Amino acid sequence: MKTTLLNKAALTTGTALLLTTMMGYAHAEPTGYDQLTFQTEVKEEIQNDEVRASLYKKAQAADSKTLATTLNTAINNAMKIAKRYPSVTVSTGQQRTYPRYDKNDKIIGWTGQANIDLKSTDFAATSQLIADLQETLVMDNLNFGVSDTKKDALEQKLMTDASRAFQQQAKNLTRAWDARGYRVVSVNLNTGSNYPRPMYSSMNMKAGVADESVPSQNFESGNSTISVTANGTIELNK
Repeated sequence: MKTTLLNKAALTTGTALLLTTMMGYAHAEPTGYDQLTFQTEVKEEIQNDEVRASLYKKAQAADSKTLATTLNTAINNAMKIAKRYPSVTVSTGQQRTYPRYDKNDKIIGWTGQANIDLKSTDFAATSQLIADLQETLVMDNLNFGVSDTKKDALEQKLMTDASRAFQQQAKNLTRAWDARGYRVVSVNLNTGSNYPRPMYSSMNMKAGVADESVPSQNFESGNSTISVTANGTIELNK
């Protein structure tokens, strides 16, 4: 299954206005009077192109050595299976071991858990790998987001858009205050992301399949909103 990146431009500009009349900023030039502080924001919705998942093996044993052997064997086997899917990045995740006590606070055994983490932009391969691993491991979490490559490219574009929106708002405010012009005192660009909770569903077993392997899933990755805000101060030239 291939995922096509869909961009839905939703450019919005919000303005919060604060007039500074008496006190300037330490880095302002040169008067510190007739300053306006405001913010503009641009945002764009983009389809999530990366899936992340974590699966785990949990076990109990009478002693910690036996427990470690059980967990390590399970994770090592999972890593071998994962090597069949080169488009999926696999790493060992969190591991923890803790004792079990009886009512007299005496150790009667050990419980442990070991995780394996997956990351990929190949949804089909990841879905099948998860299905393979779920024959021995349990799903811990599954989420979707925007890959660093896509996010960085979009943020670069939005930084330019936010800068232009800031300049346009500065011109609008200059006219509104009947000023001859303005100079920029300071501008800060900040990025943000909003990742809605994704939806996914189990895929039905194909008719006629005799084995009891776990079916893969159809992923609906959902969209994320990437935003950039430009906030800063200008000084009006009266």
